Amino acid sequence: MKANAAHALKRTSAVLACSLLCALVLLALSACGGGGGAKIALPSLGESTATGADFVQPAEVWVPPAEAWGIDTSGVYDGWVCASAESGARMKFQVVCGDMTYNYDLPNDGTPTVFPINAGDGAYLFRIMKNTDGNNYIETNRAEADITLTSEFAPFLIPDQFCSYDEGSACVAKARELTSGATNQGEAVRAVCDYVVDNVTYDTAKAQRLSTTTGYIPNPDSTLASGTGVCFDYASLGAAMLRSQGIPTKIITGYVSPGDLYHAWIMVYIDGSWQTGEFSVNPDTWSRVDLTFAASGSTEFTGDGTSYTDRYVY
Repeated sequence: MKANAAHALKRTSAVLACSLLCALVLLALSACGGGGGAKIALPSLGESTATGADFVQPAEVWVPPAEAWGIDTSGVYDGWVCASAESGARMKFQVVCGDMTYNYDLPNDGTPTVFPINAGDGAYLFRIMKNTDGNNYIETNRAEADITLTSEFAPFLIPDQFCSYDEGSACVAKARELTSGATNQGEAVRAVCDYVVDNVTYDTAKAQRLSTTTGYIPNPDSTLASGTGVCFDYASLGAAMLRSQGIPTKIITGYVSPGDLYHAWIMVYIDGSWQTGEFSVNPDTWSRVDLTFAASGSTEFTGDGTSYTDRYVY
């Protein structure tokens, strides 16, 4: 989206009461919805067709050089920004572009953390925020950039806070193994998604445990090792595996029917297609793939698969 720089700057007061929405979103998301729900009959994956341009595995995983102190905007045109801070207080990193505001948890031990340029081209405001009391934060560092991305796919082909991996990650090795026989892009997507659906079980106990916490950050390798997870885990693992193999993949959080449950899923973009009873990936467009729904088939945690409203993009 195109940003309105003047509108963005009006948001920058000296003291910010960081939105409770961010905390509530993560609280709801960690449990992938809630309330009563029934098992629903899902069509079998069954026979599927996968087509597309030739698939070529990337020679290696590229990871943004997250080393700079403060706010590093050197990679914004390639889809990423890095922030780091040290403090005894809780820290946030805020990304503002037009009407969209993202408030991320930022490690307070100085660990450099990568965040996506996820609102497209436009004027961005970046802020490091320090907690003062309650939900009040004060700005400690800021940077601005008028960004034109080198590619609309750039932010969704690299690791970031919610989709963390590198050359040595187990999820990358598994993705390479799964896609080694793929002849086209549709087959590569199918190989990864079928594996996640077939090998990760929805973790009801974890969902209940996380329902009283905020700030959960998924770890793709941990999900792969445990074979269990909540919706954010499914989305993070699927995105990490696909991105590592050169498939542009967004992590989306938003609302699903019935009852506007908060949920997470992925969207993929390929020069090809993958059609099954559950998934419809079309060529040259962003296509939704709800791995949690396909794996669990329970409206209690994932909705009924009929209505999706996007809220945040990672």
